[in-house]
Formats: sequence, C-alpha cells, structure tokens
Amino acid sequence: MNDKPMFNAYPDSMGGTLADIVSVLSKPEFKDVFQSFYILPSIYHSDLDRGFSVIDYDINENMGSVKDLEAIKNLGIDLKLDFILNHLSVRSEQFQDIIKNGMDSKYKDFFINWNNFWEGCGTMSKEGYIVPSEELIKDMFFRKPGLPILMVEFPDGKKVPYWNTFYQEVQYKHINVENLTRKTGLENDKAAQLADLAGRQLDAGKTPDEISFKGYEEYREAVQELLEDGKVYLGQMDLNIKSPLVWEHYKETLNKLAGYGAKIVRLDAFAYAAKEPGMKNFLNNPGTWDLLEQIKSIAEQWDITLLPEIHASYNEKIYELLSEKGYISYDFFMPGLIIYAIEHKNGDVLVRWAKELASKKIRTVNMLGCHDGIPLLDLKGFLPDAEIDGLIDILTKRGGVVKNLHGQKNMYYQVNSTYYSALGENNQKMLFARALQIFMPGKPQVWYLDLFAGKNDYKAVEKAGSGGHKEINRTNLSKEQIKNALKQDIVKKQLELLRFRNNCQAFGFDAEIEIEGQEKNITFKWNNNGTKAILKADFGTCQFEIMWAQSH
Repeated sequence: MNDKPMFNAYPDSMGGTLADIVSVLSKPEFKDVFQSFYILPSIYHSDLDRGFSVIDYDINENMGSVKDLEAIKNLGIDLKLDFILNHLSVRSEQFQDIIKNGMDSKYKDFFINWNNFWEGCGTMSKEGYIVPSEELIKDMFFRKPGLPILMVEFPDGKKVPYWNTFYQEVQYKHINVENLTRKTGLENDKAAQLADLAGRQLDAGKTPDEISFKGYEEYREAVQELLEDGKVYLGQMDLNIKSPLVWEHYKETLNKLAGYGAKIVRLDAFAYAAKEPGMKNFLNNPGTWDLLEQIKSIAEQWDITLLPEIHASYNEKIYELLSEKGYISYDFFMPGLIIYAIEHKNGDVLVRWAKELASKKIRTVNMLGCHDGIPLLDLKGFLPDAEIDGLIDILTKRGGVVKNLHGQKNMYYQVNSTYYSALGENNQKMLFARALQIFMPGKPQVWYLDLFAGKNDYKAVEKAGSGGHKEINRTNLSKEQIKNALKQDIVKKQLELLRFRNNCQAFGFDAEIEIEGQEKNITFKWNNNGTKAILKADFGTCQFEIMWAQSH
C-alpha cells in the first residue's frame, strides 16, 4: 500500500453516481492530488445503513459500474473497498433461502442460530429463545438493549432466533381491504374501518400482538394472520464463521473485490465475528486474531492489503497489537487530537502521538472527518476524561450531535459533525488542520465533505428521523455545488496541500520524521533519501509555513 493521499466518498456523494465522481477527479484541479479512492459500500447491492447492510457484493447499477472502476484505475488511482465480515443483509440470497425453506435450507447454519449457539447454557424463555446464564454473557458487549436476536418465522410457523448484533426491524404492511373482506366475509366499509384501525396502531409502533381490536375482537386472529403473511424483515444478520459455506463466501467476495481492482480492503465489523459462550463477542481472543490471519492468507493471493477497522480506547493498545501482527490500522486518535491542539493553542498532545507512531513504527491511515463521525472513545487514556468532556462540549456547541450507546455517557464514542463545523467553520483552522494531517505519520484519507468545507446538515438529520444523526456529515453535493466550491480559496488551498503531499518524496512509511518545539510552535521535519519537507506550525495563530528540498 502506498502512503499517498486517498479520497473518500459514497458513490452518490458528488453528482449522484460514481461516473459523476470520476468526471470530477478527471478535472485539472484534481490532477496529481490523489492516488487512492475509498468508495463506501453503497457501491454494492445493500438496503440499510448507507451500504453497510450488504445484500451481495455485485455492483449496484444505480450507483456505478465496473466501467467506472476501470476509469478510476486509468486515472492512476487505486481502489479501497469494504468487506463486512460479521454480517449480511436479511435480504441476502442466503437468508432469504432460510426464510423460504427453514430447516431444509442449505444455509440454515450460514448464520448464527441463537438457540443452537447457547444450547445447554441458559434457560428457554416463553418467547422461544434461550436466555444465557449471566456468568456467560457478563463480558459480552451488546450494541443495543436486550439480547441481540431477531425472531424469524419458518415456513412451518416455528419462530427461530438468529444472532443480530446490529440493525434489525420487522415491518408490517397495511392490510389490503379486499384481502380482509375475502378472509373475514366483512362488508367492504366494515373491512375498511378495521384495516384503518389496525393500520393506525401499526404506524404508532405497535406489533400485531399489541393491537387493540375493540369492537372487532372476533376478527383478531384473521387480521394478525394477514399481517404476519405480509411482514418484511430488515436487518444485518451475523455470520457463523464455523460454517464452511461462510468461508466460501469470504473467498468468493475477496476474489470479486480483487476483480474490481481493490488494492486495499477495509474489514468492517471484524471484531464482532468470532464468538464463543462465556467469552467476549467483541475482539474475542484468540478467535478474532485467528479469523484475521485466515482472511489475510486468502487476501494475499490477490496482493490485497487488509485494513481492519476497530474503535478501542488508547489504554487497550489494540492499535499496537494490530501493528505487531503486521496490519495497517486506522488512526482514530488524530482527528480529536488535532481539534484539541487547535482549540487549546498547544500542539504537545499531537507531538506526543506522532512520536509514539514513529518510534513504534505503527503504520496507519489517518483522517480528519469520515462517514461516521469524530472519534472520542479512542482518546480515553490518552487524554483525561475531563478534557474529552471539554472537547465534546466544544463540538456540540458548534452543532455536533453526540450519540451515546444505550443512553450512557460513558459509552460514547463519537461526535457527529463535519470537521469544518467542528472547527467553528473557520477557514484558517481548516487549512491548518489539513497541513497537520499531511505532515502526521500515515496515509492521509480525505473525506469529500471536508475537502469542500461542508457544514453541518441539520435538515438531513431531521429528515432521516430517529437514528439519522450521521446524516449531518453525509450531504450529497450537486454538480453545481461542486463547480462553485472549486472556485473557493479554502478548497483550492486544500487541493494544493494534498498535491504537495502526493508529489513530495520526503514522506513515506519508512521515511524519517523529526519533531521539534513545544506548545505553540512546532516543527515537523520529514527526510526520505535526501528529499526533505518541513512544516512550521504556529498553534497560537493557526498559521503555517511549508518548505521542501528535492535531492539530486
């Protein structure tokens, strides 16, 4: 993997399709700026979570085409693509086969049957799922309240629980009046009233079992049967990594991604995939590492670099462990540290982190903003909790949104905000942050909205409703907006900085970095076989100077 700048966007982020992004990257303004492009997974067939609930890894023709991927490679830009190890969509071929064929499905063990997993390890509930013994789940991390299961009805009417770590939903369609008339013998107007009664309660969030049939009690069973017949499952179902069919899926997917031209594959949710009763279901040891090594041995066939994605506090040293095992990691520490350093007019925390990365030879992909948010959990142990709280206060006062897991403050891990808004929509601070990023160790990844100085999108959050907080930093830009943005100094100067980083040979994973100074005045010096690059950074004013000398 090269260390040069990497662009990052959804395929529909700029103009509406991947072809539109290709046309932007082909403009003179983008010449020699990026050598990699991370395309988020809505490039595949998916149904939820803006691409992270994958149905299959074929290209979504509404978003792009293989021809577009070829055009990107022809620009001299390599590809980074996602592979979600832990789960597939309910709408995947494999899960739909289970819904259709039940225990006769060849995929019945492709996903994790909750009761099979916990057999002999708990008590059966009246709802038909095992409640594990407390001592066996005390070290497990569940991302939502309650047990992580989705009850799936088989063709014979039996309901079977499947492990569901992330999103899930069961949708019930409103009853067709004609079907209700046919089933109950009710006259059309009475059937319409009953259908409306049930529909209004469904819209209010009630399940079929919770609907009040006052005045229509005798038709309860008929209505519930119609609702059950028309229900639709949504969700991301956990894969059973002990199934040979899952490993066939892993191999086929990596082969497919390599065929698209992927040089880097980001492993999403890998830390949830390995599970054993009585052990952690997040970063299971040694299960997680065994899984990674097996995936790595497959990926090496196509010369793919793996980038495992994981959020963990600084104290846990997972970033070090990944490095020791030979993996590139995400630098989720840098985004918050840069904001902290700028707001406190003191670069010491950033220097401390840069020196640790350099001394331990930890290879990273670094970033400012991204599709998720500005990480904070990762800083626990590097900064005191009170300082992290102060950082949260700054970002939320500037319009950022905190999404606390389970509603508990001590479970927070990100603030949703554009990086530009997090910096108070200050052009000089944004340029300063970009200059710091390109001089920090790692391969710089650039979120498209940061490049165009995007502001918090509150209308998108409101439109998305509950759980739509991330839309604050995912605004789709029109062609006209991009055209106008390219005329702005804040955009032009960021492109200049990134072009410098792309072309200057002083940088590199194996290059030498020296950092001098403290507090307000810090100097970063890079040297690679005689080519030198220097950043003189004033954290008091956010002014900076860049110098470089080419070796002969």
